[in-house]
Amino acid sequence: MDLEQDVVETSSRELGISVSSNQGSSDLVSRARKLLFRRMLIGIKDGRFFLGSFHCIDKQGNIILQDAVEYRSTRRSPPSPMEQRCLGLILIPASCRTSCHVDCSIEEQLSLLKVQE
Repeated sequence: MDLEQDVVETSSRELGISVSSNQGSSDLVSRARKLLFRRMLIGIKDGRFFLGSFHCIDKQGNIILQDAVEYRSTRRSPPSPMEQRCLGLILIPASCRTSCHVDCSIEEQLSLLKVQE
């Protein structure tokens, strides 16, 4: 079994999608490839956000962002200003991730969410 198929099967298990054939597996891989180098905003448990270009995901669900910028609140009150700093290439563990948003059109978002049986 190759790494791509491993990643697809692990990701599909996390999303609750059943992959029963190579066709389904290759479809998920092609949809994941469409996300490459797209702008992605990821939130983590401590309240910080990272904005960067999606570079890769491993079979555990860890994501690597390229040209990443960290945004964090300077105060705990809701309307607080955001502080930012440039980080470059970063790895965000799946265990820390709370949200993940991809910069693409509405049509692309719907096609990525579509689950074929």
